Amino acid sequence: MSEIPLVLVDANNVRRSLWPNIPAEEMEERCLAWADRAGVEISVVFDGRESADERIVRAARRLGGEGRPYWLVTSDRELRRRAGGNAERLLGGGRFAREL
Repeated sequence: MSEIPLVLVDANNVRRSLWPNIPAEEMEERCLAWADRAGVEISVVFDGRESADERIVRAARRLGGEGRPYWLVTSDRELRRRAGGNAERLLGGGRFAREL
């Protein structure tokens, strides 16, 4: 049995990809429900002390180094370049938002 992937979600990128935007308060709840349906683990990353991008890049490097499968959810091309090299799947923010 293969390891369950961890889905790294660029939360603001996803929530702002549809109009009307997904309220920040709902974002994590919707993502957790989606992860449960999809049978994956999820990390919904918002900006905090440091940018969400920096936190996602660091997590992606760690996961890639460990050989753990991960998916990256963002439409940000620069973030995809920096963090998506070892991603098992890349999902666009709009597509993902519509699945939520």
